[in-house]
Amino acid sequence: MTAPEISPTQDKDKGFLEGQMLIAMPGMSDERFARTLVYLCAHSPEGAMGIVVNQPVEGLNFQDILVQLDVVPESERIMLPESVPGIPVLKGGPVEAGRGFVLHSADYFVDNSTLPIENDICMTATLDILKAIACGQGPHKAVLALGYAGWGPGQLEAEIQANGWLTCPAQDDLIFGDNFEGRYGLALRALGIDPAMLSSEAGHA
Repeated sequence: MTAPEISPTQDKDKGFLEGQMLIAMPGMSDERFARTLVYLCAHSPEGAMGIVVNQPVEGLNFQDILVQLDVVPESERIMLPESVPGIPVLKGGPVEAGRGFVLHSADYFVDNSTLPIENDICMTATLDILKAIACGQGPHKAVLALGYAGWGPGQLEAEIQANGWLTCPAQDDLIFGDNFEGRYGLALRALGIDPAMLSSEAGHA
């Protein structure tokens, strides 16, 4: 679990979007991102990196990950804190799907490992946070994503210009809420858009 080599810009006045949510439009050309929400963790002239937050991994839970990575032995999984089973495991994106990234609340922070993003949301991509969660010393809110979405220089900007994505502020419910199926509609409604009306326009020039 090592973070990709993209650092967030510190200048919020130049159009960079870290801390924002990307909403895939019906005309999204890449089927892997159909009806996805992507939380942007970093965006700079060098590119962008984000985590898909509305696609849970079927048949895999957080306890499985802890055992697979030898954070806890199989014999101790029943002794994990009560909060652990509630931590979702998400398909974070198509890039490096074998790597894990934890989006979490800012009450957990490790120097040189935790990336503060915005609005008290952070990302940590080292085993330290999994060990802390297993010991009951992790963040109050957390999701684990396998893989991430990445864009090269100017690529995301071009996709937004081509109406591939809308952007909206990142609300807590869109990252840490329980309603995965409803997140896409919730994000659109935050912009005042009726999801039914949007889908009815799909395919129209």
